[in-house]
Amino acid sequence: MTDATAPAAPARGSLKAADERTRKRNAAEKRFRLYGLTAVGIGLILLVTLLSAIVSNGVGAFQQTFISVNVFLDPERLDKQGNRDPADLRKVSTFGYTPLIQNAMLATVADAGVQTPLTKGTDMRPMFSAGAAAQVRNFVLENPDRIGDTVAFRILAASRVDGYLKGRVQREDVARDKNIDAEHLDLTDALVEAGVVEKTFNLAFITGSDASESRAEQAGIGVAMIGSFFMMLVVLGLSLPIGVAASIYLEEFAPKNRFTDLIEVNISNLAAVPSIVFGILGLAVFIQFAHLPQSAPLVGGLVLTLMTLPTIIISTRASLKAVPPSIRDAALGVGASKMQTVFHHVLPLAMPGILTGTIIGLAQALGETAPLLLIGMVGFIASNYPDGLASGFLDPNSAMPAQIYEWAKRADPAYYERAWGGIIILLVFLLTMNFIAILLRRRFERRW
Repeated sequence: MTDATAPAAPARGSLKAADERTRKRNAAEKRFRLYGLTAVGIGLILLVTLLSAIVSNGVGAFQQTFISVNVFLDPERLDKQGNRDPADLRKVSTFGYTPLIQNAMLATVADAGVQTPLTKGTDMRPMFSAGAAAQVRNFVLENPDRIGDTVAFRILAASRVDGYLKGRVQREDVARDKNIDAEHLDLTDALVEAGVVEKTFNLAFITGSDASESRAEQAGIGVAMIGSFFMMLVVLGLSLPIGVAASIYLEEFAPKNRFTDLIEVNISNLAAVPSIVFGILGLAVFIQFAHLPQSAPLVGGLVLTLMTLPTIIISTRASLKAVPPSIRDAALGVGASKMQTVFHHVLPLAMPGILTGTIIGLAQALGETAPLLLIGMVGFIASNYPDGLASGFLDPNSAMPAQIYEWAKRADPAYYERAWGGIIILLVFLLTMNFIAILLRRRFERRW
């Protein structure tokens, strides 16, 4: 037996003092925390910048410039026969009403005591909207007994006048603008001081319809909102029951084999397919093969249903998986059948996640534009509200994202402003839907 010298114990410092390795690890954790805070800060800055840009560019769409004028409804122009026959009154087009508005503008300028080199009626034409004549004409057709009277109207100012008061049109740009000149801007300033021209809240932007290229000041998003509403009814009515039923079968009843594995893989792949592919599919199947009406909210809803189904199925299956197996075992242990277990115990507990996933899928579908491009909902000018329920689904219409896209590509800067305003309304809808999802999740949430 030999003597063995025991190895010397390593020198240890105080437990209260961190060694070099611990200090490096702590420094790395601090750096990682700093990276995370920096990333969050950059994200918040970009989000605030984006929201500020949207609000600053779009808030002008919720205000509109109006001109108060007293129009003499000259019977010599509007009712030469003097019989107040509606058929004869309809023969007078809007071109016959434009001189009446021009003369009313001249009289208003004179009554306000404004000095201007614009002394002819045709000089007043760039001041008011092309839709003003239609406004006066509609009034006359509804009130033929007022012909011969002087009636007070608040007519829309032209888009250039409106843009000047909002800072969108500058004086240095007028020299290159054939629609308006510096004298009209001087007259606008004088009429603003006289209280004839004023800028007020534009309710017609929210409730109105789209307009032609020459009447940007008259365009609204109301009809497109109705089109989006009918599309969302189709998406909700089809995607929710089909998606939930498919998820329940795949998660609770389907055997685990290669066929179901193939279905699950394809569902996951469909969730990542670009939305324009679903638009091509809708164009080929629903319009060219099934001959459904083009640009109809029904077709848009069917296309968006195909796009939304994978999202709802994936979120619903995740909610069903989150229910503990002990719930199923307990229900089966007391004699419940498989179907009773799923529908009486598992499904109610998974309902918060199902509703949240459904609303998020609907919000995603609400903001889609690419599928609507291919089924014609962008090229259609939504100028009239639907007459009824069937008309809302089958008549051509537009949708909010498609309407925003259409406005953004038009030449008049007023349409660009309205595109930003439409984005504000769309964001309000999306935030409302997400808020509803949070409320529903808290309302139906159960703890076990």
